[in-house]
Amino acid sequence: MLAQLLEAAMLICFGLSWPTNAYKSYQAGTAKGTSWQFITLITVGYLCGIAAKILSGSLNWVLAIYFLNLGFLGLNWWVYFRNRRLDAQNAA
Repeated sequence: MLAQLLEAAMLICFGLSWPTNAYKSYQAGTAKGTSWQFITLITVGYLCGIAAKILSGSLNWVLAIYFLNLGFLGLNWWVYFRNRRLDAQNAA
């Protein structure tokens, strides 16, 4: 149980940054300074964590936090592509 709590704490600490990042990026209205490579690596990391939980049979409540964080990353992807579109419109 302690291992699950520690894993959840790690995921919550990382996960809290994603809504904040999405909000700041949305307010900025530009994709400049946003690294799609970084977001990709984090997304792949969460997908690997989910796969590890499933393959190891460790299907517990912590898996829900992985999916929540993945959802927040999805929001960051949406903002990134929105901002790229805005950048292209402003350049035209």
